[in-house]
Amino acid sequence: MNERPQQHLPVDAKRAIELALETLAIEAAAVQGLRQRIDERFARAVELILRVPGRVVVMGMGKSGHIGRKVAATLASTGTPAMFVHPAEASHGDLGMITASDLLLAISNSGESEELIAILPVLKRQGVPLIAMTGNPRSTLGLHADLVLNAAVDKEACPLNLAPTASTTAQLALGDALAVALLDARGFRAEDFARSHPGGALGRKLLTHVSDVMRSGDAVPSVSPDAGFSAMMREMSVKGLGATAIVDAERRVLGIFTDGDLRRLLEKGVDMRQGQAHEFMHAHPVTVSQDALAVEAAELMEARRITSVLVVDSEGRLCGALNSNDLMRAKVI
Repeated sequence: MNERPQQHLPVDAKRAIELALETLAIEAAAVQGLRQRIDERFARAVELILRVPGRVVVMGMGKSGHIGRKVAATLASTGTPAMFVHPAEASHGDLGMITASDLLLAISNSGESEELIAILPVLKRQGVPLIAMTGNPRSTLGLHADLVLNAAVDKEACPLNLAPTASTTAQLALGDALAVALLDARGFRAEDFARSHPGGALGRKLLTHVSDVMRSGDAVPSVSPDAGFSAMMREMSVKGLGATAIVDAERRVLGIFTDGDLRRLLEKGVDMRQGQAHEFMHAHPVTVSQDALAVEAAELMEARRITSVLVVDSEGRLCGALNSNDLMRAKVI
């Protein structure tokens, strides 16, 4: 099969930059134009969605469908149960996914998408509330809707005024505005967001506890107060933390000895060979609770300018240890 040779046309840099700037200006104006239409109808849309016991079903064809998928995803991740259903697929069985307890958010710039209009009578007979997001409130979609969110734009950014550009930007911005108003009305918190994004950076920061990433058991370096210098060095070397805890018989933390302490004592010419751990340790060291968030441990270590911290239980007993490398491996920092 012969392939058509690619044509390498020269790029008019000046023209390209002018079009880019014009596109941004037109789309910014489209979003600014929405501000004049955020009124009691928008507030009623938020209230209507809040009252729905089921899900927000988002629909749209073509580019509006792509925006609809994003709007549904944003709603779902910010506390409003939502899903996208393709209008064409709905006519061939997927309509069964929608129940009377749901709400339909239909997105169409023209308000005349055939696939969308075709299923409206069925949904209306089911008693499904309909919010239309359209650039033509007097369209078939607008006239069928219980509530219309006007997403009209003066013109598209496309030089031909044909390709959906400014109109889809306006739809996306209006969808985000709905999601933000809804998450605030629901009292949605950062912790709630993290639970729906456990694999993301925020999820790791808000869901990962010290106990999830700390070293525990035999991996935690510790010696008794009367341990000799060689025992301390062996514990630090074998456990690879760069420090060792000094604990009493009940494993309550008495102090810590670090690589930095060793270096400073050597610089002073101190003979440590005959000494014991309690003579060299830093008493009352910084500790963190095993129930604390890992990000709190990271902030503590940064504030104190230390690279490792001992972990204690509710009774102050040593139960773990943590350093900056552990936090980096867990992608907390």
